[in-house]
Amino acid sequence: MTASKEQHPASKLAYRRQNAWDCLAGEERVRAMAFADDYKKFLNAAKTEREVIGESLRYLKNIGFRPLDNAAKLKPGDRFYAVNRHKALIAGVIGKVPMEYGLNVIGAHVDSPRLDLKPMPVFEEENMVFFKTHYYGGIKKYQWLSVPLALHGIIVKASGDSVQVSIGERPGDPVFTIPDLLPHLAKDQMEKKMADAVPGENLNILVGGIPLLGSEIKERFKLAILEYLNREYAVIEEDLISAELELVPAWPAVDIGLDRSFVGGYGQDDRVCVYTALRALSETYEPERTALVLLIDKEEIGSSGNTGMEAVFFTNTVREITARCVSKYSELTARRVLTNSRALSADVNVGLDPNYGDVIEKANTARLGAGVVLTKYTGSKGKYASNDAHAEVVAQVRRLFNDAGVIWQTGELGKVDQGGGGTIAHLLASHGMDVLDCGVALLGMHSPFEVASKADVFMAYKGCKTFLIR
Repeated sequence: MTASKEQHPASKLAYRRQNAWDCLAGEERVRAMAFADDYKKFLNAAKTEREVIGESLRYLKNIGFRPLDNAAKLKPGDRFYAVNRHKALIAGVIGKVPMEYGLNVIGAHVDSPRLDLKPMPVFEEENMVFFKTHYYGGIKKYQWLSVPLALHGIIVKASGDSVQVSIGERPGDPVFTIPDLLPHLAKDQMEKKMADAVPGENLNILVGGIPLLGSEIKERFKLAILEYLNREYAVIEEDLISAELELVPAWPAVDIGLDRSFVGGYGQDDRVCVYTALRALSETYEPERTALVLLIDKEEIGSSGNTGMEAVFFTNTVREITARCVSKYSELTARRVLTNSRALSADVNVGLDPNYGDVIEKANTARLGAGVVLTKYTGSKGKYASNDAHAEVVAQVRRLFNDAGVIWQTGELGKVDQGGGGTIAHLLASHGMDVLDCGVALLGMHSPFEVASKADVFMAYKGCKTFLIR
């Protein structure tokens, strides 16, 4: 008989990632799989930023959250929400300790890369009708060719009346597409750099090909589409100037793999963090510190605009909450609340894909299935536009997660000089609070079909819940 090899005592000193599936046994594994099923339903119902806020509001209202404006005073355990222009939302539960001790904040973004219709999108060419688009956020343009697309959004008429649009999601709905060039004629195209092979102005959506009767009618193919829009939605072409219409992948979120271990779908950046934070908040009843979930728009284009993180919505809402919780409100009190707060900037990170191992540094890159990712810094090259969390903050979150059995890992966004990216962490930190990036690793980030591990999604939920209640 061969003697078994014993590990050297020093081996206990080394850091090793755990596989989250090893820690999800029995009933908890069943819970994780069921959680992912609910998450897929959310992804399918919320494909635009307005839809994310709408679905989030319906969920919060059903579990007892009430408008902040309706509350003259707030006490521990009270649940509230505030909405900004259908595109940003803050929801919270008042804690036991005074507001001046600070808040526990989880911030995620609701926008995702997509194709937006231009203000004057409809044009006719060669007996076909197209919509012109302007891409939103960081995309690989070629990934949006020859795939089924759905049209979502809102049209606001001159009267102020609005019309909701959703075409391509229901059984029997038509879908849209951007036809690609056949390989037989694509010699010149395929010799170009991938970034240049598809010009942004060529991302034109095929929408029609039956003309009005009467060969003497000018632009009769385009007019047939305008007539359809008028018949179905009572709009005219000028109304499209005041519309927000977005093209998103028409397919639903699905299980991936024979073992159904992954979720594949559009918009997981950053709706995986939106959903896990909301579910965690829904199970937060009377926390020690006031718990807030912040859902914000425009992150993919720099957090600008009055629904982005650079706007005053967050700080003004914190002032409103503070004024309802303290006996003598002052601006100094509100500033103390923000400075004493701590936050998780809940956003996704890159997962190691062995097909593209040359763009990452393996020791510091997240793996799918290894738990929620703690990201000390983001940014690009020399950590430009990064929060770069303090060591004390990282240690505090590590301790919280370890004590609660949350499986976590560390990760960064690729090799130092390869590229990079940013989150809202530095904008939260500008209020003086301590902030750490924390989220789920994805394959195919910013593509029309991103992939996440169900184990990581569940650990993100557990991590959010632990952070909010402590």
